[in-house]
Amino acid sequence: MVENEKVSVIMSCYNCSKTLEKAIDSILAQTYTNWVMICCDDGSKDNTLNILKEYQRRYPDKFVIIKNERNKKLPYSLNHCLKYVKTELIARMDADDWSMPERFEKQVTFLCEHPEYDLVGTGVQVFADNEILTTIIQPLVPVPEDMLHCNCFSHATIMTYKRVYDALGGYTFDADVERCEDLDLWSRFFEAGFHGYNLPDGLYTILEDDSAVRRRNLRNRLNTARTLNKAFKRMNLHGFACFRKAYFQVFTYFIPIQIYKKLHIWKISQSNKRNSEGK
Repeated sequence: MVENEKVSVIMSCYNCSKTLEKAIDSILAQTYTNWVMICCDDGSKDNTLNILKEYQRRYPDKFVIIKNERNKKLPYSLNHCLKYVKTELIARMDADDWSMPERFEKQVTFLCEHPEYDLVGTGVQVFADNEILTTIIQPLVPVPEDMLHCNCFSHATIMTYKRVYDALGGYTFDADVERCEDLDLWSRFFEAGFHGYNLPDGLYTILEDDSAVRRRNLRNRLNTARTLNKAFKRMNLHGFACFRKAYFQVFTYFIPIQIYKKLHIWKISQSNKRNSEGK
């Protein structure tokens, strides 16, 4: 890979008109400017598609806008974006988050200097109630066993190669992996023998308000349990730790939101401590 190679940024958008401009503006503000953004409107019923078209009108060389005729969910939409990718480097972005200006520059530099890695993620700042609550720091060099304690990579932060997505066949389009498609992807990533790295810097910010918590309904939490069970079997991991990790999210569905948020922050702190100690 050569320096200053173009990056394709893939993003699925669904009824996100309130947050979309901040997300896109954070990409326009990147210090690394050689990118193209491929946005898929996933059957939105609000003003999302019009906002996307306006960015395309203002920056015709920077935006490719596609749409699904009806809501098809994240894996389908990301695979739809992948069909339009013409670059070797691919970055992710979510429509309700934002990236720090130096995110792409640091990720491209890392991949240029470390060809032994196939993917690079970053730390994540968690934003709610008008403040940064905490920062999620994933393991520097995740291994399959890390999935017993954390997600290994923060999905929306990743930059990887087209060859990786091609080898994995993109995202699994299955109702059983809805809202946990990243966990399925990581288990297949490890199974294929790929290697990833996480920059410790908080170069990405996620919005973790009450509505984000409510979107994780019981069905989605059961999906997480099923997906993790399959992932652990795929990676030949067994035992009580697998059961605890898989079904903890089902248990948290029954906890009041405010208590859940405090528990979530505590779990992040424990995971960060483990990752910083290399355990």
